[in-house]
Amino acid sequence: MRGAGTQRRQRRLAWRFGRIGEALCAWRLRLLGWRIIARDVRTRAGEIDLVAVRGRTLAFVEVKARSDAAATEPLLAQQRRRIVRAAESFLAARPDLAQHDIRFDVMLVGKGRLPRHLPAAFRADD
Repeated sequence: MRGAGTQRRQRRLAWRFGRIGEALCAWRLRLLGWRIIARDVRTRAGEIDLVAVRGRTLAFVEVKARSDAAATEPLLAQQRRRIVRAAESFLAARPDLAQHDIRFDVMLVGKGRLPRHLPAAFRADD
């Protein structure tokens, strides 16, 4: 059985790996011509990892950073609904972005791999 100290250490390492994954995804999006306008957006409805804009497209990006193959697992319906609600809250506070086309992307990050971008991975009405 693992001790509390070991569990805390593992959570801290997982958090750090996730933050590094988000930074890699932001870097990749910038290379693809996107401008990151928000990171780690927290609303009452949920959290959004990255918000990026390119032209008339506004993308809400969920980053899945995993050290194993689990990064390829699809988002559960509950997770998608939480992200959509958080995006709605974000947009309510940012009416200047209302004219953009909205998209929900997912980026997958595995250990030792470049981020994989899945544009329009799901829709708000899924």
